[in-house]
Amino acid sequence: MGRITTRHKAVRFDMAGESRGRIDTVAVEEPLEIRVGGEQLTVTMRTPGHDMELVHGFLLAEGVIRHRDDVLLARYCSDTETLNVVDVTLRDATRPLPVSAQRSLVMHGGCGLCGKTTIDAVLAATPPAADAQAGDATEPAWTPQILARCAAGLREGQAVFERTGGVHAAGLFNASARALVVREDIGRHNAVDKAIGWSVMHEEPGADRSALGLIVTSRASFEIVQKAAMAGIRLLACVSAPSSLAIEAAQELGLTLVGFLREDRMTAFAHPQRLQAGKGHGQAQARVAEGRMVTN
Repeated sequence: MGRITTRHKAVRFDMAGESRGRIDTVAVEEPLEIRVGGEQLTVTMRTPGHDMELVHGFLLAEGVIRHRDDVLLARYCSDTETLNVVDVTLRDATRPLPVSAQRSLVMHGGCGLCGKTTIDAVLAATPPAADAQAGDATEPAWTPQILARCAAGLREGQAVFERTGGVHAAGLFNASARALVVREDIGRHNAVDKAIGWSVMHEEPGADRSALGLIVTSRASFEIVQKAAMAGIRLLACVSAPSSLAIEAAQELGLTLVGFLREDRMTAFAHPQRLQAGKGHGQAQARVAEGRMVTN
């Protein structure tokens, strides 16, 4: 896997007092500097690989671009010795960067919002709230069973995690539980950027991501909700817990937010009406009470 993983010496101890040397495979963490028009925009700590997807996803989430065609050129800089600097040339080079894209600190692997000048700048990057009356006949029929299959498909795509145990994953799935893309990274926000960036780089004119679900292995934090909303995704499911701000943002943006995604249960914290009780799956019923979606 090249620079995605590396091997290090380690010593394993057990509770019986025994120890032995071993070689462990670990995930690589390196900085990626993103420049726009030659000027530094941000530095993120990431697992190398799929860097161009990460850049496209990041720029979309920050409101710098809206479509693939907004990027005229994205390339590794030749003035550095490593593949850790990407410079992006925008088609409209005169358009000022949105205030939401201004960052003052390095983004570390576990933090997607480090360096934001104000929380208002992040909120300014999100599009207008989606139609809160979700779940009509024009939208795909998401069921708890389908989401459970998506979670299983995400696990199957975690090749780096199987070797290291040290990376997050994010995947885009359709309502038939088919994975369009699964990406891994030491930073949960980077994994999301890579998956969304893949969709940007492969999008057709008029492409619509509203019919896709974003499934992630991490907790549901605010920046993950923001990235999903900026990409036009209307369903986000995480295997862990959401934060209070993630729930509030999802409610305001018309985004269905599911946490604690498991094979046999899940909890919907925002817009549960987009989820339907599974048909043809025994006597599965969905109850919505106090914001909680429970499958029996």
